[in-house]
Amino acid sequence: MDEANDSGLASYVAGQIDRTLSWKDVKWLQTITSMPILVKGVLTAEDTRIAIQNGAAGIIVSNHGARQLDYVPSTIMALEEVVKAAQGRVPVFLDGGVRRGTDVFKALALGASGIFIGRPVVFSLAAEGEAGVRKVLQMLRDEFELTMALSGCRSLSEITRNHISTEWDAPRALPSAKL
Repeated sequence: MDEANDSGLASYVAGQIDRTLSWKDVKWLQTITSMPILVKGVLTAEDTRIAIQNGAAGIIVSNHGARQLDYVPSTIMALEEVVKAAQGRVPVFLDGGVRRGTDVFKALALGASGIFIGRPVVFSLAAEGEAGVRKVLQMLRDEFELTMALSGCRSLSEITRNHISTEWDAPRALPSAKL
């Protein structure tokens, strides 16, 4: 990176990335802690399998807000592939793109074990402090509960892939009308 021609922020961010990190570091971390190690930034089935082979206790599907690479897939688009590759061996979480309760529902329907919320919380904190965070979390909860009710789901375990349709799904044929 040409630091002379970049902004100070771009230079700072570039300096925070350790280009020597590898899958070996996951194994090394396991030798110095008994805490579960979650691998963040996974977007493909291949990386999911490699992370699990190297001892990841969980996967966080994240494109880091697409700040580093603006052409990576959205996290919601990558989620289902990662969940399928994990085959239930480790929990898979979604990080990024959650703005409404319907986003939470969709992530769970695609197989996420849970979700992380970043920007809505940070923006609410900046705007209204603790009260703002409480407000945005309540809004997300209310929207999520309404989505569950409208979908006929009384519990989290009732949320399935059949409850949603995504832009990458094959078109579903409508049942033929019987006259």
